[in-house]
Amino acid sequence: MGETMNALIVRAPMDFSIEKVKIPQVPDGGLMLKVLACGLCGSDLRTLRIGHRKVKFPFTIGHEICARVENYGKEYNGSWKIGDTLAVSPLVYCGKCDFCLNGEYELCSNYKEIAQTWPGGFSEYMTLPKEAVERGTILLVPKGMNPAHATIVEPLSSCINAQEKANVSAGDSVLIIGAGPIGTLHLELARARGASQVIVADISDDRLKLASSYQPDLIVNTQKQDLNAEVLKATNGYGPGVIITANPDPATQVAAVEIARKGGRILIFGGLPKDKETPGINMNTVHYNALHLIGTTIFAPWHNKTALELLSSGGISAEKFISHQFKLTEFVEGAHLALEGKARKIVFIP
Repeated sequence: MGETMNALIVRAPMDFSIEKVKIPQVPDGGLMLKVLACGLCGSDLRTLRIGHRKVKFPFTIGHEICARVENYGKEYNGSWKIGDTLAVSPLVYCGKCDFCLNGEYELCSNYKEIAQTWPGGFSEYMTLPKEAVERGTILLVPKGMNPAHATIVEPLSSCINAQEKANVSAGDSVLIIGAGPIGTLHLELARARGASQVIVADISDDRLKLASSYQPDLIVNTQKQDLNAEVLKATNGYGPGVIITANPDPATQVAAVEIARKGGRILIFGGLPKDKETPGINMNTVHYNALHLIGTTIFAPWHNKTALELLSSGGISAEKFISHQFKLTEFVEGAHLALEGKARKIVFIP
């Protein structure tokens, strides 16, 4: 290990590059990791475009991480050994709030995140502080698992939490509005949970073409087709029992309320921009159709564990989900491909 390494430095919105920086010192009680792969997330793209309220530039982001333990700091007493390959998800729970004490870690009031509080994984090496080792979401990757595939553990964990809260199960008709990386992951997961019908809608032919490889029962381009009419026709006039809004457009949340089956569950999965966070939902429709509006964010440790088990067993194919792999030194090229909506999922390999 030399004294410097390659790392992504984001200096301002749309001002980022790979630079040579000093390798950090391993913290007391913490770990030094050699990054093996790091996935590019939709929230990373937002940070690259417009910044993030919790990220102070210049900074290194990247939170879908697979890494190998290289060293540990003084007084380290964790279970990970040098040479272990880890799936490092970003969440570090406080362990003290009412939600953590009740085991509802996905509702933690004071959680921190790698790539926000501490530098992330778009680098050759990274460190984990003691509190991340003790209260983070870190799992041992099974031998033989491709490190790039292990980066999908983090986004899948959030999807598992959401579909668990909506009780997606055998016989359900599911509409997913948004055919991006998260939308297609929701599609695969709904199938794995036994949904009998999965419909995918988007405004982009390119994204719908990518989603078609997952063989949904119906694909709807909402720029060219009437979503309400197409979905009602496909569900015998009842509407889907579960709708997942996997996008940042408030109009889709309004549409979901109008389309849902009576008694249906609407998963508000995609967050909205600050200037559009109060969509005009008809609450009488929610009331009289007995709809369930369900919001979820992040995940608990058991969602993370389930995600790794699904991916390592082949229950969900990570390989199918990843459309591109780039060297870390090619970050700018890969990021612009994703920013232009021309990639499903990109993983960077240092």
